[in-house]
Amino acid sequence: MASKTFVPAFKAQVGNWTYYSCLMSYAQVAREVNFAHELGGNQDLGTMIQRGVGTRTAQITDYLLTNENRFLGAIIIAVWGGDPNYLELTMDADAENQAVLAGLDRNFGVLTFDGTQQFFALDGQHRLKAIKDAIKRDPDLGGEDINVIVVPHFDTPDGRRRTRRLFTNINRNAKSTNAQENIALDEDDSFAILTRQLLDEHPFLSRDKVVSVFSKVGQDGELVLASRSIGTRSPAWSAISVLYDIVKEIGFDLPCTLNESKQRATDELLDQSYDLLAARIQDLLDSCGNLRQRYLAAQAPGDVRAPKGRDGAGHPFMRPAVQVQVAKAVHHFLEQETLTWDELMKRLSTLNWKMSAAPFSSMWIETPEGRQQGKMASGKDHTQLLYDLLLIHLAPRSKAQISRALRSYSDLMKSKYPIAVEEFNSLLPTETDSVPN
Repeated sequence: MASKTFVPAFKAQVGNWTYYSCLMSYAQVAREVNFAHELGGNQDLGTMIQRGVGTRTAQITDYLLTNENRFLGAIIIAVWGGDPNYLELTMDADAENQAVLAGLDRNFGVLTFDGTQQFFALDGQHRLKAIKDAIKRDPDLGGEDINVIVVPHFDTPDGRRRTRRLFTNINRNAKSTNAQENIALDEDDSFAILTRQLLDEHPFLSRDKVVSVFSKVGQDGELVLASRSIGTRSPAWSAISVLYDIVKEIGFDLPCTLNESKQRATDELLDQSYDLLAARIQDLLDSCGNLRQRYLAAQAPGDVRAPKGRDGAGHPFMRPAVQVQVAKAVHHFLEQETLTWDELMKRLSTLNWKMSAAPFSSMWIETPEGRQQGKMASGKDHTQLLYDLLLIHLAPRSKAQISRALRSYSDLMKSKYPIAVEEFNSLLPTETDSVPN
């Protein structure tokens, strides 16, 4: 004989839907809530809901198993059959507390099923799969709770049509947080935390308008986080998502990265990491064409990026695309232990920091008027070429590497590279140098 299921619930109404907000344990969810494809006689819903339940649930499972601050949002489930019965309850209080509790028990009760019901996920199938997998590895998680929104489903042509519409409305209107929002909000990603701290505390990056954070601030509280691109005349040095990428590249070995757990790093490790990172950022800004001082000295910072009528003389490190490739090159040399940090900063300072000069000319398309007039080149070919050229300008490891980079420049830019191959050959390591393979 099927056993009854009792679930505490609030009854709610929206549009033409009656639904129930319930509290269920992870163990109950894992045991009783299924995927639509597991239910017989409901193939249309099965096909629709089964899509998307894939390997990315492993990330949520790991989050549940390792993060003390774990929290999952509500799962929306449809209940099929089971003759659900809602019993409304009232709170009993003495005369002294009756006024305080008045109205708080509105629509509060218990949802009862006769044991023949079947639950399937309309929204939150990845969370459901992660809960099921996590409990198998750690049964103690079964005692934790999650909010479940229960929607009655009727196995009739009209009922299936109605539930399909609800599913599509939920998924059509759902919007995941984007990369910029994750940087602004994430409390477990050390690089996001450090990026926000730089924006709050770094003597240069915390200055007004140096880093573009919002592209729109509405009068009614509407906020739109900035994209990765920076307008030619913008006073911003960079954008929040680009700064995050730079932080990840030059901070790959910070103390906060040593623990591979998904948990937030300790405050002590984050403080140590910030001090190191802030110093590296300062060195990078000064070594890359004395950018910080030039920015602060300019009446209009946008002129540092693109002086009027002489865009080609503009500073490359005011361009986000260049910033990212420089940071990647720094990461490469530090990880390979080819150069020390101080050696790398010294070599960066010797580059010709003009947009139309090599190696940055690989991202500059000049107009017929000459090198001082032009525009930034777009596309992965140009960014990859800049990265390859930075490697041979700073510390080439072989003649073959030099040859490939210069040939790539000729093929893409349709011109000969302005620096002779002999200059790069002179930078090659000697036999006594230790060069990683």
